[in-house]
Amino acid sequence: MSIDDLRAEALKLAPESRALLARELLASLDTMNEEEIEHLWADEAIRRDNELDEGSAQAFPAEEVLARVRNRRK
Repeated sequence: MSIDDLRAEALKLAPESRALLARELLASLDTMNEEEIEHLWADEAIRRDNELDEGSAQAFPAEEVLARVRNRRK
């Protein structure tokens, strides 16, 4: 099963189940050392950069994103 398949299946779960899964996944990262965590962040940055290059993702200015978040919280 690919990450995309797993993500699609996880998103079908009820919100409470997704939250539990997220907590368990995050807790599993607590056993990683700083070098492993840094490597994962670098991989994520490369993945996001590739998405921008391919046009499958779009960048927005931080101010715009933060404004949208603030409006959603109202």
